[in-house]
Amino acid sequence: MFTGIIETVGKIQSLRRSGRQSVLSVTCGQLARELKNGDSIAVNGTCLTVTAHAATGFTADLSLETLKRTTFATLRAGRRVNLERPLAASARLGGHFVQGHVDGMGKLTGRRQEGDTLWMEFEFPKELGAYFVEKGSVAVDGVSLTIAAIRLGSFAVAIIPFTAAHTNLGPMAIGDPVNLECDILAKYLRRFMDTQFHAHPALAGID
Repeated sequence: MFTGIIETVGKIQSLRRSGRQSVLSVTCGQLARELKNGDSIAVNGTCLTVTAHAATGFTADLSLETLKRTTFATLRAGRRVNLERPLAASARLGGHFVQGHVDGMGKLTGRRQEGDTLWMEFEFPKELGAYFVEKGSVAVDGVSLTIAAIRLGSFAVAIIPFTAAHTNLGPMAIGDPVNLECDILAKYLRRFMDTQFHAHPALAGID
């Protein structure tokens, strides 16, 4: 479990194919010294397992399923990635509960500066629309954000200077793909409602 509060920004060193999976190598400076093999780490909001580590970085395996459902297949060496280790039981919960299970891929479709605030708009897949609400939570490349506005097929978020400077969101360009994870509470609520309507069809007509 993660919080969406990014610890540091790393850089992709390489992404190479190895049999039926790919191996991702990331440089992350001092954070690498605190990792050990078998640790979980969120890379752009995707929960991965550290398979090897060195003084300045680590490697993790990517399955075909991960490559299919996330933006990793589009990323190249030198690309900045958000990194977060799992939430410790004794730590305060900032952000919101983030599982590291990507629900879909979005795309940056708009950005504008308004004073100190960077406004960003992200397009999302149609099937995720039911999980986004104004003032609700969303993880964009692993960053916990609050949805400021909902439009047809997209949502807008307001990025403060600290977040822009300490995540990969600041330098992001129009058209860049992102990993999206919906709020876990919204997903469970939707599943519960679908189950109830299936069990009690008469409820489906209630507004």
